[in-house]
This record gives sequence, structure tokens and C-alpha cells, in this order.
Amino acid sequence: MPELRKGVHTLKGNPLTLVGPKVRPGQAAPDFTLIDRDFHTVTLKDTPAKVRVFSVVPSLDTGVCDTQSRRFEQEAKTFGDKATFYTVSRDLPYAQRRWCGAADAEAMQVLSDSRDHSFGPAWGVEIEEMGLLSRSIFVVDGQGIVRYAQYVPEFADLPDFDEAIAAVRALV
Repeated sequence: MPELRKGVHTLKGNPLTLVGPKVRPGQAAPDFTLIDRDFHTVTLKDTPAKVRVFSVVPSLDTGVCDTQSRRFEQEAKTFGDKATFYTVSRDLPYAQRRWCGAADAEAMQVLSDSRDHSFGPAWGVEIEEMGLLSRSIFVVDGQGIVRYAQYVPEFADLPDFDEAIAAVRALV
């Protein structure tokens, strides 16, 4: 039975339950099985052994998620090949592909947890009541160790971009 963390995430002040353990800096990054926008399987070991940023959003079709993802697309361009940026959601790859086209997103990769539902509980970001992923950011170093974790407490709030990017800069 997965760990349930009640009330650590809210929607308009109403408590929600996150499924899975809280991922903390210093621990090994949990594995996952995601699919890219072409339905190819991607696991943690498939990602390059360099700094990786996992920006997690509930759905690219919302304004807040769009803002977060566009910001990390811009950051991905500034870091070039020093870091790899991913946006993870439960959106279907079709929707992710559509969003990438509309946002002209090419520097960051989008990955979907819609098929296996493995990322959400492994990283402690699955919202039990909604079947979506909670807004969060994780920075993983080249050895696969989590160096930064930010769980955004309120569903509709943006993350602290400056803090997350500072964590990336400290590693590259």
C-alpha cells in the first residue's frame, strides 16, 4: 500500500492527498516509466547522466501549467547542453505534442505518466482525489541523486522559479 500524505497539498484551500513518499534532496532519484510525445518509453536510466530538471504539472491545458512550462522551456534554452529539462504530466502525448507546437517548445522534453502511472506515486506527486500530478520541481544531478525538491502546496500557485534555477546553476 503506497504512503498517503493527507493535507499537504490544497485546491483553493481544500486539502488533497498526495500518494507516495516525499522525495528529499540527497536520496537517489526514484525510477519511472513514462512515454514521450511519440509514445516511446522513457525511464530514469534513459535520461542523460547530467543535470536533469523535472517540472511536474497537472495539465498543460491550464494557464498556470502553461506559464510554468513556458518558463522552463526558456530556461532550457539558456542552459543548452549543460542540463536537460523535462515537463511531466498525465496529459496524453497527443495533447503534449499539440502544446509543444503552440508554445514552440523544442528545448525541453515533455513526458507523460498517462499510461503506467509510475512517476506520480514514486515521486510522491499523485493527487489521489484527481488522478493528476501535483505541481512540483525536482533537480537531479549527473549521478542520479535528487539535489532539489519543491512541492508547491497550492494547486493553482506557481513554483519558486528563482530557487529552482539557482539549484540548477549550482550543479552545472
